[in-house]
Amino acid sequence: MRLALALAALSIATTALAEGGIKGNGVYGTAGCGLGSLVFGNQPGGVQIVAATLNGTGVQTFGITTGTSNCAPGAFAQGTKNFVDANREVLAKDAARGQGESVGALAVINQCKDLKGVGAALQRDYALIFPSEKASNEDVTNQILKTLHADPSLGCGQS
Repeated sequence: MRLALALAALSIATTALAEGGIKGNGVYGTAGCGLGSLVFGNQPGGVQIVAATLNGTGVQTFGITTGTSNCAPGAFAQGTKNFVDANREVLAKDAARGQGESVGALAVINQCKDLKGVGAALQRDYALIFPSEKASNEDVTNQILKTLHADPSLGCGQS
């Protein structure tokens, strides 16, 4: 029975690929994001059960955390965005000094190992992160993530 189900799933996936491939527009079915959404997309019916099973392999958790497999944004990106949305003014002041509670909180949100290094990196890239008061929170967030993840010695996002 399991072999028949696996073969049916493989057959459907092959058919989906042959008919134009997986849609890269982030649309997925009721099974949610993850490996199942990459393989089956938004196909109706029982296929979503197979998609949910594939998502349950652990790939969905990875996708949610990293923002891959149609799971976006990632946990680090979403947490950082939420933090910037709520604390931008204080974060800008602390980043300019290279230290402070908001810099420490940002380091924790991004699971950085080198807390002092995070402050130094934010201070160094301050003009890129906060180019003007008119910069959007999304732009600020993207630049913060770029700064934190560009330097492997900070250990951000690593387990």
